[in-house]
Amino acid sequence: MTRITRGVAALAGLAAGAVTIGLAEVLAGLLVRATDTLGTPSPLLAVGEAFVDLTPAWLKELAIATFGTADKIALFVGMGLVLVAVCAGLGILARHRTTAAVIGFAAVGVLAVIAVFSRPGSGLSDALPTVVGTALGAITLARLTRATTAAAAEPDGDPSRRSVLVGGTSLTVVGVLGIVAGRVVSGAGDVVRMAREAFVVPRVPNPVSVPEGADPGIAGQTTYRTANDTFFRIDTALSVPQVDPDSWRLRVHGLVEEEIEIDMDELLAQPLVEALVTLTCVSNTVGGDLAGNAVWTGWPVRELLARARPLPEADMVLSTSVDGWTAGTPLEVLTDDRNSLLAVGMNGEPLPEQHGFPVRMVVPGLYGYVSATKWVVDLKVTRFADDEGYWTPRGWAERGPIKTASRIDVPRGEVDAGPGVIAGVAWAQHRGVSAVEVRVDDGDWQTAALAEEPTVDSWRMWKLDWDAEPGQHTITVRATDGDGEVQTEEIAAPAPDGASGWHSVEVEVR
Repeated sequence: MTRITRGVAALAGLAAGAVTIGLAEVLAGLLVRATDTLGTPSPLLAVGEAFVDLTPAWLKELAIATFGTADKIALFVGMGLVLVAVCAGLGILARHRTTAAVIGFAAVGVLAVIAVFSRPGSGLSDALPTVVGTALGAITLARLTRATTAAAAEPDGDPSRRSVLVGGTSLTVVGVLGIVAGRVVSGAGDVVRMAREAFVVPRVPNPVSVPEGADPGIAGQTTYRTANDTFFRIDTALSVPQVDPDSWRLRVHGLVEEEIEIDMDELLAQPLVEALVTLTCVSNTVGGDLAGNAVWTGWPVRELLARARPLPEADMVLSTSVDGWTAGTPLEVLTDDRNSLLAVGMNGEPLPEQHGFPVRMVVPGLYGYVSATKWVVDLKVTRFADDEGYWTPRGWAERGPIKTASRIDVPRGEVDAGPGVIAGVAWAQHRGVSAVEVRVDDGDWQTAALAEEPTVDSWRMWKLDWDAEPGQHTITVRATDGDGEVQTEEIAAPAPDGASGWHSVEVEVR
């Protein structure tokens, strides 16, 4: 009897939680559609985003190292497991202490409301879905608990308990469906998706031409240019921000002689350029794949800043995304001759929504956490002494120049003995790669053949012919940048300013 009652009680808690979240998500969807709120009325997204904001550097590094670009999915799964445990626990508590359980349920709702208010652009109305959902969930918990208690007290309570089980399960299913319905009701993405389909990336006078010699075309080696749908994505946005190009504005202010605001029409009317730029995430481990190379179309940031005329004391630009994320970029990097862009195109197409549509920043030579602001809407010219980007107070370095790196793509695992090839990629953005060397076991360093380098702002492919002999072998690679500096052997974790060390792979030759 006791075991069954505990199970039914846990189900009552799960049903109450599902009702809360399902109703809140539906109401949040309706609120988004009706008001175009700038906040995050969805309690699931708000709690998730608040958790990301509180994530220390070591935990972010661990999450990305463990889950890679699936880190957001892992977070939602983790949130789901915690919610199941909490709701089931409150349901079991309610068997003997219903009032305490309802108070606990309300406390969880309060935490969700706090998370909603912590999001940029939030208002009182954004909390209403969570408040209403929590209230109905608490009522559901109390009523199901009473029904469970009454069923357990009956001499022959199986039919009653069965009805409670059916009712609790049904409410749980309805709640889950409500979560899905909330996203559908909001119409999130519909307008922006149509706007992106209609968006035309302007042609530029001098388009980028990638020579055939830049990509050796070796099987297993990464391609020189990364396709949009396989380009890595690392950011803090649990739900991709939806920005309509027609309403997009970019404000430049702060330590400037003249504040400026431009819209999409004005941006597209400027003399746009194309640039080959490799982007790298600071969380990339040695030999990792959080790097990608693309042709970006946009307007040089220096041209916009020249209009605003930064004051002499300024040394940083704090760029802000529509969702409140910020990056602090050295002013000199945005005003020198490199192709730092307000990008609207990626590989000849409009930016994908998850990569910043309609406008993002692309800055050669810096890790993304201090430069690559997606969905950018604000540029504040300031000083490092006065402002800091999102990740700096969370333990990451203030400035993030990219370290020289190299990676072995092939061979991996087991290979056949005889003539073959060792190949991979190296990068040192805005310095270029002047040499790559490969060592097999404890042998001498051998100079690899380099592919053509269309620009120092993108990675460089390399290969080395290898006559593989049977046995276990360790292959190691290192690169030298365009300034003659050899990639350091010193091993460092990604935090606080990027990983370092030589990449090695173990190969079994049959």
